[in-house]
Amino acid sequence: MAAVEQTSNEVIQIIGGGLAGCEAAWQAARAGHRVVLHEMRPHRRSPAHQTGWLAELVCSNSLKSESEDSAPWVLKQELRRLDSLLLRVAGAARAPGGQALTVDREVFAEEVSRAIELEPNIEVRREELTEIPRSGITIVASGPLTSDALAQDIARLTGSGRLFFYDSIAPIVEADSVDKSVAFRASRYDKSLDGTGDYMNCPLDRPQYERFLAALLEAQSHTPHIADDVPFFEACLPIEELARRGEDTLRFGPMKPVGLTDPRTGRWPYAAVQLRQENARADSYNLVGFQNYLKYGEQKRVFRLIPGLENAEFVRYGQIHRNTYINAPALLTPTLQYRKDARIFFAGQISGVEGYVESIATGLVAGRNAVAVAAGRRARLLPRETALGSLCHYVSSADPMGYQPANITFDLLPQLDEETRKRFRRDKKGRRAEVCRRAIASLEEHLKSDV
Repeated sequence: MAAVEQTSNEVIQIIGGGLAGCEAAWQAARAGHRVVLHEMRPHRRSPAHQTGWLAELVCSNSLKSESEDSAPWVLKQELRRLDSLLLRVAGAARAPGGQALTVDREVFAEEVSRAIELEPNIEVRREELTEIPRSGITIVASGPLTSDALAQDIARLTGSGRLFFYDSIAPIVEADSVDKSVAFRASRYDKSLDGTGDYMNCPLDRPQYERFLAALLEAQSHTPHIADDVPFFEACLPIEELARRGEDTLRFGPMKPVGLTDPRTGRWPYAAVQLRQENARADSYNLVGFQNYLKYGEQKRVFRLIPGLENAEFVRYGQIHRNTYINAPALLTPTLQYRKDARIFFAGQISGVEGYVESIATGLVAGRNAVAVAAGRRARLLPRETALGSLCHYVSSADPMGYQPANITFDLLPQLDEETRKRFRRDKKGRRAEVCRRAIASLEEHLKSDV
């Protein structure tokens, strides 16, 4: 997947200035190709975006685990070896977040926007495209909030209806409104970047938890704007939906207290709410795992029952929005090309990946493969042993019946051979480390073959 020198004057069109679109544009431009990046914001806003910046992070500000030998870690390692712009910017915009790669979302979006707009091979057009160009090379990276007009054209092109799932956003509170005499700074089991604790933690005893749970279950929600049978994405369930699954579901989910010692008692609380720093200024905090679709007044009332948040001032309330994605296994190849027209690519959440880094990853793959096609070459498959290759394999080869978006997990990567599995039979950590080692080695060999 090495950079390919330009051999044609063909312009690569990219629809969408989110994570996938920006990464695809950067990869193609740095390989010497002219790119037109179409982004409808700020002239037309989506239901969830708040700014006109490219690569705006809508939900959390976490790009998930940096814990060595985890599935999210190995995907990031592969992207770094392929010179991902967005991973590089994320490292520079990092904010405290324990073992997660957490960023200052404003700095991140501003720096990505600046890099894209200063790249001479990229022209950013602030306009809404309502149709996919039927000639030339196009990467559709319009994201989960694809406009209705463009989504209808995608349905016309692919001959299939749209698929939807609900996604939700967690609220953000002002740091100064958190009662620091109650909330304490700590990371689980004291694992943090600098040893001081990367989260603020609001502890609840059993009566406080039960009072909060009762209020949450009674709170009024916004009425969804799409069909009742559209599901939530399991990995991002609203907190009120989790609460309906049982009295202790939250205590084993977003409100789990394990590894958090309350300095006032010297013990783990009965339940806990973690607050993650939103930016380098540390002037606001995200309620981790508290995505919801409660009415705004209800959010203020219910979440102020959490100790330490009695006087919380909300910078942003939780929201719910519709995510749109195609039935990729029926439509795409492992190189992310549309099966009926190899000059059209899909990348990001519209293709059915879930997560920031996964969107960046598919944008990188689509951008590099678009370069190959523009240069008159065939797009290349990534090794199946890599996290990138496995993600593209899932998108193109999963069962089209009941296709659901996926994050990168070890389940997506191929198993180790029988002899190696026997060697690590009782060593799960070692087995995962070996899968990661194999993935990186496979990518390195693949890169050598491009030289």
